[in-house]
Amino acid sequence: MASSTGNSPDGPESTSPAEAPQTPARRGRVRLRRAAVMAVPATAITAGLAILTAQGALGVQFAISGMPFVVTAEELRGEGFAQYGGLDNMAEDSPNAGDTGGQVLVVTSVVDKATLDGLCQSVDLGGTNLLLKAGWGADKVTASHLTTDSTQLSGSGEFGNIEIGNDASTLDKVDQKGPKGVFSQQADTVVIKDLRQENYAATAAVFKLPGLKMSFSESGCP
Repeated sequence: MASSTGNSPDGPESTSPAEAPQTPARRGRVRLRRAAVMAVPATAITAGLAILTAQGALGVQFAISGMPFVVTAEELRGEGFAQYGGLDNMAEDSPNAGDTGGQVLVVTSVVDKATLDGLCQSVDLGGTNLLLKAGWGADKVTASHLTTDSTQLSGSGEFGNIEIGNDASTLDKVDQKGPKGVFSQQADTVVIKDLRQENYAATAAVFKLPGLKMSFSESGCP
């Protein structure tokens, strides 16, 4: 899955929301002012995405829980790919806000048509993990207009006809545009092997999960 990827907000400084009371930081949490999110296109053409401005950059239009989840796949193949930086917001007074002000810096990855082999998703619930697996047999996981908001993404990737440095508001290889003035990249096709993401949100128009299995486990996705 994708938001690709990584970045750090070095653009014009803006007023951040009031800080919530201090709570223990969850794994995967990022500080709004000092976050560094690594994107890994295996072509090694770029080492990360720099957000010029984060104003209005939302990958999803719902309040996130603030609990990160891990997604891994043996391979992702996609047609129509784009990435750009953004901010996700938690519900007001969320107990997971910590010192982030209820916001998480993310890389939004969009894949118009995605196919995944060996999908695993896990959420650390504190002492146990909610584990979901699908697509480990002959049938693959498929998704249309798959969008993920990630703080980390890694894997070995190949991109067809990649463009790096676009203004996110001008993206035309996917049916979604980012905010004006935000650094982005896009490609006709994408293949990422050994995909691993730490996400805060994901959406899809259609998500088909053959062989779906859900369980609780002591360990999450590798």
